[in-house]
Amino acid sequence: MTEADGLRQRRPLRPQVVTDDNRTPEAKGGSSFSGRVFRATFLMLAAFLTIPLLGALVLLDSPIDPEPLSFKEPPLFLGVLQPNTKLQQAEKLFENQLVGPESIANIGGEVKLLLSSETPIEGRKMSFLNDLTVTRDGRKVYFTDSSSKWQRRDYLFLLMEGTDDGRLLEYDTQTKEVKVLLDHLRFPNGVQLSPAEDFVLVAESAMVRIRRFYVSGLMKGGADVFVENLPGFPDNIRASSSGGYWVSMAAIRANPGFSMLDFLSERPFLKKVIFKLFSQETVMKFVPRYSLVLELSDSGAFQRSLHDPEGQVVTYVSEAHEHNGHLYLGSFRAPYLCRLRL
Repeated sequence: MTEADGLRQRRPLRPQVVTDDNRTPEAKGGSSFSGRVFRATFLMLAAFLTIPLLGALVLLDSPIDPEPLSFKEPPLFLGVLQPNTKLQQAEKLFENQLVGPESIANIGGEVKLLLSSETPIEGRKMSFLNDLTVTRDGRKVYFTDSSSKWQRRDYLFLLMEGTDDGRLLEYDTQTKEVKVLLDHLRFPNGVQLSPAEDFVLVAESAMVRIRRFYVSGLMKGGADVFVENLPGFPDNIRASSSGGYWVSMAAIRANPGFSMLDFLSERPFLKKVIFKLFSQETVMKFVPRYSLVLELSDSGAFQRSLHDPEGQVVTYVSEAHEHNGHLYLGSFRAPYLCRLRL
């Protein structure tokens, strides 16, 4: 054979194409079997986790029975509400010597019981006595009963349910009579007399607004809204040296941003589910620790705001009490009191 004949007899090598038809039945069957095992295992795990969860959602009772509430879009955090860190300049007082110093007062003299919470008022007991304000002559005491259903330790249930069984009451220290001034309030909280003592302000926390009730003058017995659509959920109200009012807010409605409480307000079913699965203490861990103190004018306009965006110093603020050029800041959870020089 010549070299040329040898070259003619060689065939060029072609690449081999592997298809399913070329595979062995064992390999194909093994791959399909592994996939079926994986899918079956995944579905079993999903069912193992989902069925108990669904059972819990169906069988467990929710401690709250909320109604849908609708709020306006929160005010923008611009201008007077521009975020700052002014509250972080406060100093801590009595650290680890106090537990939740919610409110501050200048007191002296003897202490005596004026009215027992066991005494029913107009057929309803007082379960959550909250805040009070007293006339200069000491005769009238205006106070809030936040709920006849929930107690203080259940404040988050009350806020999330928005129960409308709160009241603003008046106690006469001479006649010992108690009157209901406002009823059907949703978590009435802080209360404060005006400097002229012609009206009383009451924070309606679950409605992010402050109501006003006239106790003297031409408007006596009337009520209106002093300020609405606040940038947070108002707690206590105290007089400021400018003639206005300090309002503290332990939970804000961020704008721009996302307010979980606003989102849930129109979704009562989600509220029920949350408290079927989690305790109040657990839910509080998901509430941003943003503290805000707002100063209002005598007409309810925003004058200035003090912030601690991360709650580094002033956390869960509940009251701002002005005294001798300082702002004393209470908290319903922090183990200390704060003082800020104004």
